[in-house]
Amino acid sequence: MARSAASYSPKPHARSHRPLALVTGASSGIGYELARQLAQHGHDLLIASDHEGNLREAAQGLVNATGAEVGTVTCDLSTRLGVEQLYQAAREAGPVDILCCNAGAGVYGDFVETDLETELRIIQLNAASVVHLTKLMLPEMLARHRGRILITASTDSTTPDPYLVVYAATKAFVLSFAEAIRHSLQDTGITVTALLPGPTDTNFFNRAGMQRSKVNESAKSDPAEVARAAYRALMRGDDHTIVGWKNKAQVAMQSVLSDPVKAALTADATRPKRRPA
Repeated sequence: MARSAASYSPKPHARSHRPLALVTGASSGIGYELARQLAQHGHDLLIASDHEGNLREAAQGLVNATGAEVGTVTCDLSTRLGVEQLYQAAREAGPVDILCCNAGAGVYGDFVETDLETELRIIQLNAASVVHLTKLMLPEMLARHRGRILITASTDSTTPDPYLVVYAATKAFVLSFAEAIRHSLQDTGITVTALLPGPTDTNFFNRAGMQRSKVNESAKSDPAEVARAAYRALMRGDDHTIVGWKNKAQVAMQSVLSDPVKAALTADATRPKRRPA
């Protein structure tokens, strides 16, 4: 998340009759699979990530698999400059019909021991950039009286997480944000859907330093399955979607528990495993 410059590789979307979707955090995991779903269902793509090499590989994979036009933007959304760079690229690429705010990261451990600068960047990436990019993109959608927005939250948005303190707090923020702007955009032709995945088989756990956590060794969702559910919910205009019956049951249970009890249960699931003696 340390990049400050952006690189933009546009494709001739202006010659295409397909609608354009913008997906952040699209070089791998859920973001890549979301982009794939959108391309398979008739959208051209503008995909963004801070990993230039991975992003190029992802773009080529999407072109080969779907035949869609795919533009890439390498930018650091943990900075305000990165968000502005992505927005300018989106304006050049053409009207954006679907915005998927998916980029996110976490830092794992006891809050008194984790790195402050990393956590401040995560707040910017997970929360502030979602507000910033949505604020920039909405006027054009409103002018056309159409648009769809998908915001990736998490099942962690419904519970305090003592070992992912900042991550869970930012996901609670974007869930509330998505639900609030959904209400304010009623009757405008624009829908807002929140995606609440549970633990998913992506690189999130490695990047967050969660290799020794109990949850890292538990069963995880397939990112392709998560993306399929997200796409269906987005196109239906659903308020939110939770993928997987276990995750749905967990969220339902949490709705009747006190916050201290939820924090204790979540801490037990994410606590680092003891090292072998």
